[in-house]
Amino acid sequence: MERLWSPWRMEYIKQARRLECLFCVKVAEKNDVENYILHRGKRSLVIMNRYPYNPGHLMVAPYRHVASLEEMEEGELTEMILLTRKCERVLQEVYRPQGFNVGINIGAAAGAGIADHLHLHIVPRWNGDTNFLPVLADTKSLPEELSESYGHMRPLFQVDGG
Repeated sequence: MERLWSPWRMEYIKQARRLECLFCVKVAEKNDVENYILHRGKRSLVIMNRYPYNPGHLMVAPYRHVASLEEMEEGELTEMILLTRKCERVLQEVYRPQGFNVGINIGAAAGAGIADHLHLHIVPRWNGDTNFLPVLADTKSLPEELSESYGHMRPLFQVDGG
């Protein structure tokens, strides 16, 4: 069995747990650049993951604070999938990945770090994108700062009305 180690995420794991919802707070702040919000749709947003597994790790979340797909309205579900497709297109243009992991962890037992507010992850993948650095040196090599990634992707979300 192969294992994907991500010890660089320990910074996130060790943080004190917020009482308020990260997604709800970031949406309300209206500071998209600082919060790495790439796109605001009618019912959902696209936001960069501050602790990415790989460069370009994005999340799509509904504005409404819901914990499961079952709680979502059809319009929210539709927009989330359409935004996921948009993310795939933007990531293909900017990073040219060889594949993607797209997934939703529903509930803490399933690995959801923010279990009360459903969100979908889009992680670009490349052949051999895991290497010895995370395992031996407790280091993840990301080729650019989050702000640079934001700068590359943000304009592409504005094309064709998002």
